[in-house]
Amino acid sequence: MGISKDPIFVPGVWGPYFSAMVPGFWLNEGGQSVTGKLIDHMVQRHAAFPELQAKATARCQSIYAYLNSHLDLIKKAQPVGFLTVDLHVWPDFHGNRSPLADLTLKGMVTGLTLSQDLDDLAILYLATVQAIAFGTRFIIEAMQAAGHSLSTLFLCGGLSKNPLFVQMHADITGMPVVLSQEVESVLVGAAVLGACASGDFTSVQEAMARMSKVGKVVFPSREHTKYYDKKYQVFLKMVEHQKEYSAIMNGD
Repeated sequence: MGISKDPIFVPGVWGPYFSAMVPGFWLNEGGQSVTGKLIDHMVQRHAAFPELQAKATARCQSIYAYLNSHLDLIKKAQPVGFLTVDLHVWPDFHGNRSPLADLTLKGMVTGLTLSQDLDDLAILYLATVQAIAFGTRFIIEAMQAAGHSLSTLFLCGGLSKNPLFVQMHADITGMPVVLSQEVESVLVGAAVLGACASGDFTSVQEAMARMSKVGKVVFPSREHTKYYDKKYQVFLKMVEHQKEYSAIMNGD
């Protein structure tokens, strides 16, 4: 969700809509469909999922908290994101919403081996989280190319509670990620509108300033920029290749 004082038309991104989010500003909305479901799909279909469930339950953890800790265990001396140097995911298992707006696109994974252990599951999970972050970067670049000025990400919702998801977004986009002090920040948004409707505040902007607070800012690891730039090149190549494969199969 990006706002601007003047209307900006971005190919493949919804909008601009006037006063749709913040009164007096134009809104563009670019998103990826069912990202949480994609992560669940990739994890639950893996042969090591029953082992993951058992170990997470034994520790009284969610499966994703356990996977995050397992990644920290197997990364050894290298940064955790570098575990996917040979594994890459294109995340459009349900088509592309933005910025390509192509419902015919499919998901892709390259770099699979015969491994079916918990390490393999954790790395596939990591590659999927990274792919979603690369998808965010793809949308951001499209919006910037059209004229948006974007320098900071504000995350809310269920996936913002996953520290790996947040850190990967910071590292891959190169932008700081701001998290709300209130974990259920979507509910705060509803309360802001209610407070304006009741007359407690004279504007949405005033209510936003008074009722919402920054909880944490996660900064990108600049020393990892080169690695993620390379992975992003692979990410973009994957969709190019998919389109080439489709042209071959659908040609005369």
